[in-house]
Amino acid sequence: MKYLQADWPFPAARMPFFYGWVIALVSTLGFLFSIPGQTMGMAVFADTFITEFGLSRTQLSTAYLIGTVLSALILPRAGRWYDRYGARTSLVGAAIVLGVTLVFISGIDLLALGLVGLTGLPLVWFSFPLILFGYFGVRFSGQGVLTSASRNVLLIWFNRRRGLVSGIRGVFVSLGFSIAPLIIAAMIIEFGWRGALWVMAGAVGLGFAFLALLTVRDRPEVSGLTVDDGYSPAAKHQPYQAHAAERTLGEARRDPVFWLYASALSMHALFGTAVTFHVVAIFGQAGRDQVEAFAYFLPQAIVSVCVNLAASALSDYSRLKPVLVVMLMFFLLGALGLVRLDSQWGYWLLVVGFGAGGGLWGVLSNLVFIRHYGSLHLGEISGLNTAITVFASAIGPVSFSLANDSFGSFQAAAIVCAIGLAVLLLISVFTPQPNDRLPRGLGI
Repeated sequence: MKYLQADWPFPAARMPFFYGWVIALVSTLGFLFSIPGQTMGMAVFADTFITEFGLSRTQLSTAYLIGTVLSALILPRAGRWYDRYGARTSLVGAAIVLGVTLVFISGIDLLALGLVGLTGLPLVWFSFPLILFGYFGVRFSGQGVLTSASRNVLLIWFNRRRGLVSGIRGVFVSLGFSIAPLIIAAMIIEFGWRGALWVMAGAVGLGFAFLALLTVRDRPEVSGLTVDDGYSPAAKHQPYQAHAAERTLGEARRDPVFWLYASALSMHALFGTAVTFHVVAIFGQAGRDQVEAFAYFLPQAIVSVCVNLAASALSDYSRLKPVLVVMLMFFLLGALGLVRLDSQWGYWLLVVGFGAGGGLWGVLSNLVFIRHYGSLHLGEISGLNTAITVFASAIGPVSFSLANDSFGSFQAAAIVCAIGLAVLLLISVFTPQPNDRLPRGLGI
């Protein structure tokens, strides 16, 4: 364990460039390799799972809900593990667990059929709890720990250019997330659904885990470096010095601003996850085919990338409250577009609203907690937010599925989400944020 928290296996300070850029690369790859645990990664398999596991769409959505909620309950503790054991241990462990879980999911149908043969009970009695456990594993390790650790490790290596570097990462992550459904769908055609899961398991569980083991350093100080681009041999032998702006998890919990941002970020997770999980069915109800459903992610990502990069660069010189307000406005427009997806203007309203809102969401999810509460307890604080976000993402698919079962379409759920976004928008406008200072004023 001590080696994983030290400057091992090679001295990072001897690199001819600032080692933070290596961390930025690995952080970006960490987000991309979390795709099998993200909704867009699992959504491509949804119809296959329904067929192979003998489940209805609502049963599969319910399994996704329960598995995701269970993972959310553990994520705050995972945040404490991050603060205690560091980014390298978290990244390696999460990657291995994600890979193993993907292999497990690939064998659920065989395992369930074997149990049916032994007991004579219905297939769903076994396939439902097995896929529930699989969803728990990929959501906890992929969307939860791997994503959170990849985000946090980069924030600690940069200060003056934190927003810009996060934005550059966001460009590649947005593009990767947008084309991931198409790539996974092509893998399923080429290797079959089981083979596609094996390929992803090997890539993350072996490839990325080994890369993170070799390259990640928890903090600049362990390598004799300082934040941004400084070299300081003395830093390697000094403990981390907390800044006056540092706040504990308990203080964050008592801050209404924390809950405002957590709610706004979670609303996007709820809405966005539901749309992604049911994207084929939603587009089908609007008279659009599967190809158009998967292709929707590309123009949305282009809008998201442009907005994210511009807003990330500007965020190094601005406060975050305006970003929050504008983000909610765009999400509200996207919700209205989803309600009228059967029209061309509704489609583009969805693309622009969710694209621009998603780009601003990336800025806030990267910067808000370290700027408001510091980095000393970042794992715990961001872990609580991640737990709330993951919980919201669990509610989304099953809520839309139940709305579809009850009303014959997904529109009722979309309207409820639009009302929730409007309420959050009003609250965000009138809620004061005393800690929303300019980045250079924080000095963290």
